[in-house]
Amino acid sequence: MDVKSMVEGYRDELLERLGTLVSINSVEGEPQEDAPFGPEPKRALVTALGMLEKDGFKTVNLDNYIGYGEMGEGDDIIGIVGHLDVVPAFKEDGWNTDPFEMVEKDGTLYGRGVSDDKGAVVASMIAMKVVRDMGIPVKKRIRLIMGTNEETGSKCLKHYVEKEGSVTLGFTPDGDFPGVHGEKGMVGAVYRSKRTGIREIKGGTAKNVVCRNCTILVDRCTFSKKKLEDYFNNNNLEFEIIEEENGTRVNLQGVAAHASMPELGVNAISYLLMGLKEAGFQDPFVDFYASHFGLTTDGEKLGCKCSDEYGALTLNNGVIAMEDGVIEGSVDIRFPVTLSSRKVVNMMKDRLEDEDGVVEIKHTAEPLFFAIDSPLVTSLLEAYQEVTGDMETQPMTMGGGTYAKGIDNTIAFGCAFPGKDYHIHDANEYVDIAELLKQAEIYVAAIIKLLNV
Repeated sequence: MDVKSMVEGYRDELLERLGTLVSINSVEGEPQEDAPFGPEPKRALVTALGMLEKDGFKTVNLDNYIGYGEMGEGDDIIGIVGHLDVVPAFKEDGWNTDPFEMVEKDGTLYGRGVSDDKGAVVASMIAMKVVRDMGIPVKKRIRLIMGTNEETGSKCLKHYVEKEGSVTLGFTPDGDFPGVHGEKGMVGAVYRSKRTGIREIKGGTAKNVVCRNCTILVDRCTFSKKKLEDYFNNNNLEFEIIEEENGTRVNLQGVAAHASMPELGVNAISYLLMGLKEAGFQDPFVDFYASHFGLTTDGEKLGCKCSDEYGALTLNNGVIAMEDGVIEGSVDIRFPVTLSSRKVVNMMKDRLEDEDGVVEIKHTAEPLFFAIDSPLVTSLLEAYQEVTGDMETQPMTMGGGTYAKGIDNTIAFGCAFPGKDYHIHDANEYVDIAELLKQAEIYVAAIIKLLNV
């Protein structure tokens, strides 16, 4: 029996397992004594480890941070590093179905995590089962590592490395086929108002998502309602302008997207504030936002616009809120793989503060880069090519950050196929069942390739 048929034989089990994991709302919650990222990420981990234990693989739970299932023997470890946590999802954000109930329509699965990254984790489980069924010598340990904090800091992987060390060779099925040999560096920051007349503002669900909804409350008669309506209508935006007892409320709906590709979204924070400015609303914080961010996603207004042969810098404003009269929002910068965080921060040094607001750098992460002809990259590329027959698409660099930055000798490999937008971090996230089975087949080939490196 060929590998494709063997994978197909696990189709029902793959769908059942994925449905079970999608039903767990594994967004990070309040930490508990035995649940560092909240009870639901822990439940997802325990559930997934139970699946691997049922398969007969050795399983280890590392303090409910992260765990793994393992087969094979030897000193070398082939790591498959996926995550079970997800970004927030709400039906009112545009989902056509309950985001935490996997739904199949015409061969396509919908639900939070069916692509990022629960679908890939389950495909990896099936790949391990097929490799075992093939009866080939496994003289390295094959370890499916499953974390619960990738979307909000990857402390889970740090815990794994502290306890277990790195892997000999590995991949994280949390990027693109046929492989990601470079990941942009990151700069995380916050901006704060110094002076503002805004009464309330709130928007966004996560720092690494383009803000989809934003609401603001300002004093009455402080802007032209006609000009604001025209601005929103000219940009094809859905909005509400509501007169309340203590002011005028404006609600705006944009389009969510992953922070690594903010140009694919429509940022509700930016369009709401720039719309108010266009409508004559005069406010120090709005002026600060306009001069430092505006509608741009390339860092130009912060003085850090740059690019290299592999891609350009991107900037996303994901969340905004007001507390005790101070507005604070997030800044997520992804910078080119050949630059350093020091250089990028230095480019911004003269643009970080003025009399109306301040941008504070909170953390940085350096880029990840593997030569395209390195054994790891070429082995995974060959696996992809053998299964798909696609000899044209080449490994890439990307703005998204994955576990590969936190563990040695690892790159992102899958789960996204070339040219597809799975609405990751957006409403109606999906995956085609045929592609999910193809993923598992590619991972079988990848494991076999890495066994022979």
